[in-house]
Amino acid sequence: MHSSAKSTRIVRIEPTQGWGHLGLGELWEYKDLLWFHTLKEITSKYRQMALGPLWIVLQPIINMILFSFVFGTIAKLPSEGVPYPIFVYTALLPWTLFQNACTFSSNSLVQQMPVISKVYFPRLIVPIASTLSWIVDFMISFGFLLLLMLFYGFVPGWKVLFLPLYLMWTVAFALAIGFCSAGLAVKYRDVNFVITYGLRSFMYLTPVAYSASLVPDQWLWAYKLNPLYWVIEGFRWALIDTAAAPSWEMALPVALTAGMLVLGIYLFRRNERTVVDLL
Repeated sequence: MHSSAKSTRIVRIEPTQGWGHLGLGELWEYKDLLWFHTLKEITSKYRQMALGPLWIVLQPIINMILFSFVFGTIAKLPSEGVPYPIFVYTALLPWTLFQNACTFSSNSLVQQMPVISKVYFPRLIVPIASTLSWIVDFMISFGFLLLLMLFYGFVPGWKVLFLPLYLMWTVAFALAIGFCSAGLAVKYRDVNFVITYGLRSFMYLTPVAYSASLVPDQWLWAYKLNPLYWVIEGFRWALIDTAAAPSWEMALPVALTAGMLVLGIYLFRRNERTVVDLL
């Protein structure tokens, strides 16, 4: 009889230190958990709601109707020769994804308190899964946009091939904000109020309900520093051809997004050291 010893994997949990310990390798090791957590976020999002998944399309549709009435009918803002409902809905798609991803990822650690306090796993999974779950909502709402475009006689061209790049940019920017605020929201619960009201103000500083052509020239440079400016302009360019094509001016906002994402991960990893104690 030969006795065989079972191999045991030892996981040592230590505080992270410096820029070289962002812990991104752990995400790959726990990729199955990330996938499971994302599915859980998707299935539980509209549980115990009377309208359930119908809210996926209701949120942008209601905003489209309100914006069309206030800005299109009453204010009579120009829509570059495109029916205003399509013009504004094209911008509401990435904006709604960004807004929901930021709001829910910022509060994700607080919401997952029962799990986080009992078992160890890379905490980065929590805001990432919360953000990725909103891509499903985006895809369903995008299907409604295609129907709306066909109703008005618009057929997307080859430029739609650029949409995945703009979608990735939106998700990266939302994750950057979510990483920065999720850890702080555990310690300071009013961070979520700052995110909520900050996003409301940010929407009016982004050409969602109006055309970028209305922005005065002296302020246009500041608008172009906003990554969402380029995302929304990119969606309108790819789908309804009412905005400028991608240009070299996007380089700075792209670099800004990348820098914010790295900084956000670093701040998140620093704040997660004491997250269980605060929860």
